[in-house]
Amino acid sequence: MSSESALESRPPEAVGSGGDVDLAALLDDAVIARDDHLNAPGVVIRPDEVQSVLATLREEGGFDHCSCVTAQQYPDRFETIYHLKSYADPTREVSVVVPTPIDEPVSESAEPVFRTADWHEREAYDLVGIEYEDHPELRRILLPETWQGHPLSLSYDQDQPQVVTLSEHANPVAGDERRPESETMFLNIGPHHPSTHGVLHVEAVLDGETVVDAEPDIGYIHRCEEQMCQQSTYRHQIMPYPDRWDWVSSGLINEWAYARAAEDLADIEVPEYAQVIRTMGAELSRLASHFIAVGTYALDIVGEFTAAFQYAIRDRELVLDILEALTGQRMMFNYLRLGGVAWDLPEPREQFIVQCRDFLDGLPAKIDEYHDLLTGNEIFQRRCVGTGVLEPETAKQYGCTGPVARGSGIDYDLRRDDTYGYYDELEWSVVAEPDGDNYARVLVRLREVEESAKIVDQCLDLLAEWPDDDRKLQSNVPRTLKPDADAETYRAVEGAKGELGIYIRSDGTDTPARFKIRSPCFSNLSALPELARGEYVADLIAAIGSLDCIMGEVDR
Repeated sequence: MSSESALESRPPEAVGSGGDVDLAALLDDAVIARDDHLNAPGVVIRPDEVQSVLATLREEGGFDHCSCVTAQQYPDRFETIYHLKSYADPTREVSVVVPTPIDEPVSESAEPVFRTADWHEREAYDLVGIEYEDHPELRRILLPETWQGHPLSLSYDQDQPQVVTLSEHANPVAGDERRPESETMFLNIGPHHPSTHGVLHVEAVLDGETVVDAEPDIGYIHRCEEQMCQQSTYRHQIMPYPDRWDWVSSGLINEWAYARAAEDLADIEVPEYAQVIRTMGAELSRLASHFIAVGTYALDIVGEFTAAFQYAIRDRELVLDILEALTGQRMMFNYLRLGGVAWDLPEPREQFIVQCRDFLDGLPAKIDEYHDLLTGNEIFQRRCVGTGVLEPETAKQYGCTGPVARGSGIDYDLRRDDTYGYYDELEWSVVAEPDGDNYARVLVRLREVEESAKIVDQCLDLLAEWPDDDRKLQSNVPRTLKPDADAETYRAVEGAKGELGIYIRSDGTDTPARFKIRSPCFSNLSALPELARGEYVADLIAAIGSLDCIMGEVDR
């Protein structure tokens, strides 16, 4: 945007369209300016028009997916960007930009329109300092409540000492949910507990064994990944960081999320051969991720350490063997490069391809074993079928994506719907289950293992037959990248957990002015209370595991 005050009312010119929607006609006088991004048309609105504009775009424009919320500060204003998409067609996008003045950074909350804005706006308040009127509970989400200042605001003093005190926990619904014949109990689950899958703290309120409320408390592993990326160069220094977001298994997919956004920003083409390698590597990462998700879930639900868990770890290790041969690293790969990949398949190529095919040939029998041990297990079924139900409309309200959304029957997959890489040239299917319970989410992951194997197999066929003189690994990329000042883009890939998106704003230098990570785990985890209320406390543990959240990605 121009550095002049975005609050100055002026004609919006032809505001542009979001897919087949005429935004100017739809929003009428609510639009005060235009701010198109590279991926989507953008409209600038007043901070007191947020709810009416977003409600209109959702109800009349079909933009029912608030995929990300980005907050940032310019020298003359604060700014919130609501990145809206359609679940039916994510290529239909619009950016709703809400500027607020420096001396009074107050905006209307989007939470009454999109429930997912609850956590996103809390993060914006926590890190940038923008306040949101009508927000149900505007408080910090990553940093302690006693933290002084907002780390991503321009006025933040990084040398300021911080005194973080411990506060006594209180029952958040005491007096509201108490009945004469029973009393509620406040129970801390985690943050150091194996069933919370990392440093997640759940504040649970129980009436007997029934969950009255469950509030995820995050931020224990906040590693300032966005801030570190903003201090790093596009060309060389950012790429190693994505491996550490979802650090368990999704490294190459994470790297691709950054690569897609930066390549869009700098208008970089990727050779077809490198796209095939990227696609194969991403699906191998998805396999590794789903194996660990299913194995740890078996441990949560039926205490199955000796069979299902160890089988899953065994199969994950076989995938990591392949990725190590390809990238030279076992987990923190740093294999993708802007414009392509670091190097070709390992030599001898035939031996690597045989290693991959041996794994794929043995996979169908292993999938049958998982179904025998888990999905066909009566105890597993009793723990999972009909528990942790997430209705489709509720999932959309919370911005859920990936297996969590597809387990609720939402047919949404960016590999197909906003295609990239080599996915549109291959034969595979998007997996969805209609029931929306803990069991459905496990079925989706197991069926996606089969689809990922199909994709890897087809990529191997292509790589084996690719002409020697046409194996171009990288396009020509300048040693120093300096995208145009004030260029903005939001691009996403289909991570193992869902939509992993990156917003970048450039300022004409070789480092981003703003780097925002849209974590699928962040939005998926925010829906936990909807899965847990009214269930037994044991079902709360099942619901947590079914979301397959990695806290390093939630907190970033």
